[in-house]
Amino acid sequence: MGLVLVGCGKMGGAMLEGWIDQGVDKASIRIVEQSVEYGQALEKRLGVRVVEAIEKIENDFKCDIVILAVKPQGMDSAAESCKRFGAETTFLSIAAGKTISYFEGFFGAEASIIRVMPNTPAAVRRGISVACANANVSTALKDQCTNLLLAIGEVAWVEDEALMDPVTAVSGSGPAYVFYMTECLAKAGVASGLSEVLAMQLARATVAGAGELMRQSSSDVATLRKNVTSPGGTTEAALKVLMNEGGLLPLMDEAVAAGTLKSKELGG
Repeated sequence: MGLVLVGCGKMGGAMLEGWIDQGVDKASIRIVEQSVEYGQALEKRLGVRVVEAIEKIENDFKCDIVILAVKPQGMDSAAESCKRFGAETTFLSIAAGKTISYFEGFFGAEASIIRVMPNTPAAVRRGISVACANANVSTALKDQCTNLLLAIGEVAWVEDEALMDPVTAVSGSGPAYVFYMTECLAKAGVASGLSEVLAMQLARATVAGAGELMRQSSSDVATLRKNVTSPGGTTEAALKVLMNEGGLLPLMDEAVAAGTLKSKELGG
């Protein structure tokens, strides 16, 4: 399976390293990276072939899947250049806001197109990617792309592309919410008398540890919460504040709704 990765930033780089760790043949990969210096460093460190432009990929290179990992503002140029690939090529995009119909405008209504929303924990192989395909993508192709995405974490599929907007707001943007919550928890600790260093150490370790406990536990999150909450204890007292009518849930509803709306706007 020939892979062309267009753009090798943080997300593209995480995917590339995951593929290599999975044992994907390096000779079957071509990386398109505009930064010559960065490209040379990639070639030296990972032993993959890097070119500055799509046009410089060998004409006889068989490309089965193109992964478009450039920023949305650079996608027009990248997609236009990718028209050189044949009808048997599948195009997989991880660009926020770029719809399937957008790519069909470049590659045609008969092209196989997959839209994916990953998130930043992909950098430590703990991400989740949600994918949506057009009608031209076979089950076998979905399985191939699932295997590629498993290199950076979990994978889920949706049939309705409209769901990609709330997906973006929940999982795509979600890590930032967790980071901000960690900031707030640390600041609250400082307000209660802890030093900034200790408060941040406690907040980071607590959020990271709770996340790992959720990942490994077979219990649902409500049960995990209840397990920490002793009747009449400190956790119960704090949760009464977070769970009141003006607490965390309505704020999160509002935040996800705002993110969903912005995703729709970006998609036109």
